[in-house]
Amino acid sequence: MKSVLSILLTVFISFHSFSQSSKTDSISKSKITELSFMVGNWKGTGWMMGQGGKSNFEQTEKIEFKLDSTAILIEGVGKSNGKVVHNALAILTYNKAEDNYTFRSYLPSGLNAEFKAELKDNKLYWYPNENVRYIIWLNESGQWLEKGEYKREDNWHQFFEMTLDPE
Repeated sequence: MKSVLSILLTVFISFHSFSQSSKTDSISKSKITELSFMVGNWKGTGWMMGQGGKSNFEQTEKIEFKLDSTAILIEGVGKSNGKVVHNALAILTYNKAEDNYTFRSYLPSGLNAEFKAELKDNKLYWYPNENVRYIIWLNESGQWLEKGEYKREDNWHQFFEMTLDPE
């Protein structure tokens, strides 16, 4: 009898130790839902400057809330002349310890990285490094606008722009 009780107690403790909390973090959910303007399916065009000059592309973005609206999943595909020139997946979450957003990006090459992001004046800024930033917001027509800029000395210079319509 003693061994049966020990086994039951061990099973109960093990199950309880490994079970997940089902309670949604209200702070994370509140912060992530501030980004609801991004959620949806988007399609449009853009351009970027490279070593060969300015190139145009067509872009789609599929963006949805995940984990009870405590994370946003972003899937983006860009094509130029029918060829994929951009293919990325990102997860956007809120970092309570640092009071900012975290933008983690994944590429098919296996590269991935985590970037700081912040919401300022209803625009999402995310920073691949201290001298490059992307800014996402909705214009007056409800279109997704995104600009990429790099910093030289104390000035920001645009190298990327994308305008997407909701599908």
